[in-house]
Amino acid sequence: MSITKAVSSLDNVVVKSPNDRRLYRVIELENGLCALLIHDPDIYPEGYAADGENTDADQMDENDEDGEEEEDSDGSYEDDDDEEGDDMDEDEVKEKGDHQTKKAAAAMCVAMGSFLDPPEAQGLAHFLEHMLFMGSTEFPDENEYDSYLSKHGGASNAYTEMEHTCYHFEFFVAPLMKTEAMEREVLAVDSEFNQALQNDACRLQQFQCYTSAKGHPFNRFSWGNKKSLSGAMENGVDLRECIVKLYKEYYHGGLMKLVVIGGESLDMLESWVVELFGDVKSGSKVRPTLEAKGPIWEGGKLYRLEAVKDVHILDLTWTLPPLRHAYVKKPEDYLAHLLGHEGRGSLHSFLKGKGWATSLSAGVGDDGINRSSLAYVFGMSIHLTDSGLEKIYDIIGYIYQYLKLLRDVSPQEWIFKELQDIGNMDFRYAEEQAADDYATELSENMLAYPVEHIIYGDYVYQTWDPKMIEDLMGFFTPKNMRIDVVSKSIKSEEFQTEPWFGSRFIEEDVPSSLMEIWSNPSEVDNSLHLPSKNQFIPYDFSLRAISSDADPKIQSPPKCIIDEPLMKFWYKLDETFKVPRANTYFRINLKGAYDSMKNCLLTELFINLLKDELNEIVYQASNHLLGRSASIAKLETSLSMYGDKLELKVYGFNEKIPALLSKILAIAKSFMPSLDRFKVIKENMERGFRNTNMKPLNHSTYLRLQLLCKRIYDDGEVVHANDLSLNDLNSFIPVVRSQIFIEALCHGNLSEDEAVNISRIFKNSLTTEPLPVKCRHGEQITCFPLSAKLVRDVNVKNKSETNSVVELYYQIEPEEAQSTRMKAMLDLFHEIIEEPLFNQLRTKEQLCYDVDCGPRLTYRVHGFCFCVQSSKYGPVHLLGRIDNFIKDIEALLEQLDEESFGDYRSGVIARLLEKDPSLLSETNELWSQIVDKRSIKKKDVISWYKTYFRESSPKCRRLAVRVWGCDTNMKETQIDPKPVQQVIADAVVFKSTSQFYPSLC
Repeated sequence: MSITKAVSSLDNVVVKSPNDRRLYRVIELENGLCALLIHDPDIYPEGYAADGENTDADQMDENDEDGEEEEDSDGSYEDDDDEEGDDMDEDEVKEKGDHQTKKAAAAMCVAMGSFLDPPEAQGLAHFLEHMLFMGSTEFPDENEYDSYLSKHGGASNAYTEMEHTCYHFEFFVAPLMKTEAMEREVLAVDSEFNQALQNDACRLQQFQCYTSAKGHPFNRFSWGNKKSLSGAMENGVDLRECIVKLYKEYYHGGLMKLVVIGGESLDMLESWVVELFGDVKSGSKVRPTLEAKGPIWEGGKLYRLEAVKDVHILDLTWTLPPLRHAYVKKPEDYLAHLLGHEGRGSLHSFLKGKGWATSLSAGVGDDGINRSSLAYVFGMSIHLTDSGLEKIYDIIGYIYQYLKLLRDVSPQEWIFKELQDIGNMDFRYAEEQAADDYATELSENMLAYPVEHIIYGDYVYQTWDPKMIEDLMGFFTPKNMRIDVVSKSIKSEEFQTEPWFGSRFIEEDVPSSLMEIWSNPSEVDNSLHLPSKNQFIPYDFSLRAISSDADPKIQSPPKCIIDEPLMKFWYKLDETFKVPRANTYFRINLKGAYDSMKNCLLTELFINLLKDELNEIVYQASNHLLGRSASIAKLETSLSMYGDKLELKVYGFNEKIPALLSKILAIAKSFMPSLDRFKVIKENMERGFRNTNMKPLNHSTYLRLQLLCKRIYDDGEVVHANDLSLNDLNSFIPVVRSQIFIEALCHGNLSEDEAVNISRIFKNSLTTEPLPVKCRHGEQITCFPLSAKLVRDVNVKNKSETNSVVELYYQIEPEEAQSTRMKAMLDLFHEIIEEPLFNQLRTKEQLCYDVDCGPRLTYRVHGFCFCVQSSKYGPVHLLGRIDNFIKDIEALLEQLDEESFGDYRSGVIARLLEKDPSLLSETNELWSQIVDKRSIKKKDVISWYKTYFRESSPKCRRLAVRVWGCDTNMKETQIDPKPVQQVIADAVVFKSTSQFYPSLC
């Protein structure tokens, strides 16, 4: 074999924050592959793995991905607008050991993506990404690589964008592309597509692609599904030949950008990269070129797309030229800052004042379809009220009035200077991310920026160029604007259908008279004006921790500095991260907030109205830009309900925290809502209730928590919100504010005196009586009877949702004062079975795309969940397959050799010892501890399994929540041969006869 080496190696070329202790080196191999090597001294802080000792190139593990125990929240009624996640579960922070460390990570970006799909096999790039999982010459078995990672506390993932594909980390130099695996992976791609089928954001994006100009690279279906891939094979396309051709043509060194993060020296990391990637074939560095003639979309059109959820969204897009080359000027961010502003004089404030809109965001999205080499797509998304839906054309008219204002006043350098100051501030004091996220982000950046700005490129505002901003505003014209209205309320006799998602839509021509008015508005409403200068930009970055040699192994816990009937304040000075940031968290018990369904709704309504009132102040302090991977935020504020408690979090640069808290509390003390805002927020809240639990996975989790928690109200009861009046709320607010109890944590760059001063701000602002201990709500958890085998069957809320879910929950034991062994057992059990579960149910049986398992800690009661979502099979079949797997676990454990068991145990320990990457991460851990070692042998795990999971054991207590998709029939339960102890038809009746654990929190 020929000797491979790096043809170039550059140290100290990457611009990094002065606070970043990591070392960076950029190398290029003979085959053209470019790699960024990062030495992180915190991975082996005491030299536990010196170069060449106890290390191996094969042991570059990945960070755990959602592998730790999860803590169930209270299940409060929040609109789950976040299409990506599940609001119902929160990560529980892991216990730490003495020798904290961090994980290594690696990510590879290949400069090819879905834009290169052949028309006859759409979704091919995504399918190729899947096939690279399915074995290589080094790991020939289909699950061998994942099994290896799992044993060593690692994980992997990948995703396909329009112009690149990113692996973190299961990239293979010699994939096998097994023919026998292809059919199964087509089904996996199809299952993944089915998870997004009822997602309004995904439906809109595909609809925009479908209605783009024929022949344009945007006009494609990049997801891929069974129809596009199996259909291609039925039409005579050799799919394996296609993906092999795609792989051979584009998967070469010239198009690859690699990032490796490790604790070893840069020289060692370089030797590993040369050894492991030197055999990648050479290729040209010239990126694949795309051709597009004419505009993406036809102007003068309005599209009305039927929504899945009960929403009204006005989505406007303008096509801009590619702007990646102008990253040091960021003209698109300047316009996003102004068009998406929420302070006085802004479009958001103006439209909200008219009762037409509840939220507005603007900017160039961060995904590949919005930031491509073909074009940048600038979007404005406005969530409308019922009355706003009737004023679409008026709203667009005011948007063009605001654009006229921006042209008339010309670009303002002071606004750019604010963005520049914030960007530099955020870069200098950037909080560390998890290693896998950081590696992925930088590998993408290597495709976007020159090597010196791989990190700084996202933050830099270097050159003020008003001419470029003016030129860019020239693209914000009606003829260059696409209009989409996404709503549940669209009615028509002439619907058309988008073929892949099946979305129904109608197309309208915008009257030419309106196009002319928008092109040149005659006036600008006096209420519209530029924002004022930002009062929350900090300038004091001095550090409170004087000592620079604090031992990271000796971390003192937070100390209680105030313990009074009204409040309990915890404080911890940051001596680890040494950044001018602080995190202040407050949980406020409110009198009677959870005493009844009506009180619960009134409390929720009050908090939402208060957030609405605070929005302009909070926005100025946080000041997000859409589409930035690193948001330029100064102070973040979160206000939410946690059961009967109000949770307020203010965090960021510490200088302005007291000022912001003072403003928030001054308003909260005396705020009483107006009738106009009451109507708007109540309408929005009712819409949120109707949209809650539309996703089956959210629904199953909610149903589980509803049966476990004594005082979670039925989501069917929220219809009572319609009966609430402003008089009800105005009578309720003084009562709920009359008695409170505050528990708080101040952590970060604050002295003890400053923390005490923050407590005084609360005392002075909230002149109220303490809430007695006996009046503070403590949640209780249902104690399942011995040998319980419970089933809850419910149909999906969305009548078009094909996915079914089975969530099988095993109740273990309450958390005791010294329960580290139980946590250890849960973590180790999860570590051992997670990959076999995935391999059996997804890879081999192809039941579904979503297969998950893991510990659950619900108000300090331990449990373990298995969860499967499928559009192909019904709940009875899914539960049967899960049961079969659980029965086979005993044999799996028995057959596990001691070396493999030791690997799993070491993987768990490695996660427990993982160091918090940032101040915010550490605060969240401490907050979890406030509000709320391991020598385990294989025989212990087997005994534990037999106690809690073997059906014959009295301590095997389980609840199966089954959410039935629209294509399934619940009558299947009548022929289900498996014995069921109790079918729960009514959650209220079930809990009225249940026993409960004492309140533990």
